[in-house]
Amino acid sequence: MTDYSTIDFTPLDALTAGEVVTHSPVRDVRLPSGNVLALITLDNGRDHTRPNTLGPATLAELGETLATLKQRAAAGEIHAVAITGKQYILAAGADLSDVAKLPSKDIARLIAQRGHQVIGSLSDLGVPSFAFVNGLALGGGLEIALNSTYRTVDASAAAIALPEVFLGIIPGWGGAYLLPNLIGIENALEVVVSNPLKQNRMLKPQQAFDLGIMDAIFPAASYLEDSLRWADGVLTGRVRVERKNEPGKLERLTKWPIAIKMARNMLESKIGTVPRSPYVALDLLDKAKSGTKAEGFAREDEALADLISGDQFAASMYAFDLVQKRAKRPVGAPDKALAKKVTKVGVIGAGLMASQFALLFVRKLRVPVIITDLDQGRVDKGVASIHEEIGKLEAKGRLDGDTANQLRALVHGTTDRSEFADCDFVIEAVFEEVGVKQDVFAGVERIVADDAILATNTSSLSVAEIGSVLQHPERLVGFHFFNPVAVMPLIEVVKTDATSDAALSTAFVVAKGLGKNAVLTADAPGFVVNRLLAKVMGEAARAVYEGTPIATVEKAFAPLGLPMGPFQLIDLVGWKVAAHVQDTMAHAFPDRFFASENFHELAALPEVVEKDKGGRVTGWTKAAQKVLVTGKTPVAPETILARVQDGLAQEIKIMLDEGVVPEVQDIDLCLILGAGWPFIDGGASPYLDREGASERAFGDMFHHPPIRGVDG
Repeated sequence: MTDYSTIDFTPLDALTAGEVVTHSPVRDVRLPSGNVLALITLDNGRDHTRPNTLGPATLAELGETLATLKQRAAAGEIHAVAITGKQYILAAGADLSDVAKLPSKDIARLIAQRGHQVIGSLSDLGVPSFAFVNGLALGGGLEIALNSTYRTVDASAAAIALPEVFLGIIPGWGGAYLLPNLIGIENALEVVVSNPLKQNRMLKPQQAFDLGIMDAIFPAASYLEDSLRWADGVLTGRVRVERKNEPGKLERLTKWPIAIKMARNMLESKIGTVPRSPYVALDLLDKAKSGTKAEGFAREDEALADLISGDQFAASMYAFDLVQKRAKRPVGAPDKALAKKVTKVGVIGAGLMASQFALLFVRKLRVPVIITDLDQGRVDKGVASIHEEIGKLEAKGRLDGDTANQLRALVHGTTDRSEFADCDFVIEAVFEEVGVKQDVFAGVERIVADDAILATNTSSLSVAEIGSVLQHPERLVGFHFFNPVAVMPLIEVVKTDATSDAALSTAFVVAKGLGKNAVLTADAPGFVVNRLLAKVMGEAARAVYEGTPIATVEKAFAPLGLPMGPFQLIDLVGWKVAAHVQDTMAHAFPDRFFASENFHELAALPEVVEKDKGGRVTGWTKAAQKVLVTGKTPVAPETILARVQDGLAQEIKIMLDEGVVPEVQDIDLCLILGAGWPFIDGGASPYLDREGASERAFGDMFHHPPIRGVDG
């Protein structure tokens, strides 16, 4: 067991230079019963856009505050301690700004131990402690609550979560031990492992209460008053706290090991074995079923120290910084004051993609949206599909009845394109063929105003070539969504030599209004994401063509840590789409991209691959085996992986030399947001540096110094 009082924490002082300190002032509150409650309010002095965080200086001050309160409790001056936050926010977790720059694993361990020493003392004050979760509580913020004796939550709190596994670490200030012992192993697995791996899903306050994380939930209007009254009831015995999800002996003996085994199998099936943090979290949750809290905390200390000092966390912090900062300030975006105000949107097409566009535009921009197609039947079907999706959102409680009706009224379908005359922004969702797109834009340009913006959703065609038939090609911009439109956060905004700043600015402003992250790219084949995915898919196709079994090919890609293997991805996006992208890239760069006639043959089949229960590809269907043309020189998984790594490194270097994007960070951002490239890789470039592919491909590295952990 660790005696935290004997540890020298002064080495952490070196990490406080840039810290925005969250202070912990205290005021005494006399409760109706006469009991005195000392109320700590965490506050960094900034508004809600800069949440409270828990850095070394913050923890040091909070530790002193709690030590003083423990003395006052012993003297009988106070009967309880409560901790809450500034408006809308308890705490957004640890201050991670300098954690990836730690000099040693020993310093990393001190961060874990300091959190346990300070936050853990909330359960050792000599009087009951209460966490009043008045707003956002992530990571260490939620662990403040877990270390407290009792917890209430504001019904309007923005989010509650333990997102650490998403970032390549684990809940290391008590969460991995305390949570399963509070709400049971299955619920804890959902919060600690499953939710972070589902695009970092958060809990709503009601969900946290239903799971048993919170003991009481109160409305925002009277939250603090209700919490104080409730706390007084607990202190006087008038309020009895029941925790029905606390695990009993039977759960620990039977359900616990079964739940862990099932979770491990699920992880191996869904994400492979490359990411470390989910499995470390799983082990901690497993061991939490027995032993003391002190032993649980000691295990967290070692696990957190190990992960924080590793390569995956360093890459995760690089990726996190890209998503949190660079994505919100797109490089190359013109002044937003140049953007045209969008009051009506036109969508050319009424198929699945067009309907997704229309729904997104009407939901997010709340402006009239008009869709069109070749015949009234297609138009009616498109409008009906949009109305149906609005109905589903209403049924789920994500839209109220009035809003749903307003959105339906804003959507209109027509075969008469003259109704596009007053649209400010027109986007096409038609067949991926240059001539088709040229025809629809040439027709629409004659109808809309001279300053209306035209946007193409092409995934790989030349935007300049599409715009070559226009009278005003400067108004055309690439606006490439990723499927599914509602979920994927990236839009590639493509600029041609002709594109005006007004068109470009409008595209960026519209993308932000849609809740998307936009990255500027040049008008190059495949832009960023599809160009690099084509490299990945091409190497998979090459290996199959040479005679390598599909299961071997899928296995070869596992070390990349991608959410799915190459053929699983192709099966998701569609074999016709994949064949088209491969052809486009091989035509543009025949010496670097592989295109196989196999893709076209397979695209004609209703079913191409067989999968296991986890969705992983295990083989070809019998129909696919009949049409596949393969050689008799299979290659080893290591050879395939090296080809992919070296090919990606070479292609990224060429893209940077060609100016497809301003910097390598933009390529990584595109891959993270548009292809689900894992945080633990940091996108692609830090991974390729670590694996030596950059050196092999072009004799240098993308990052100086390389993005590595202290033990790397």
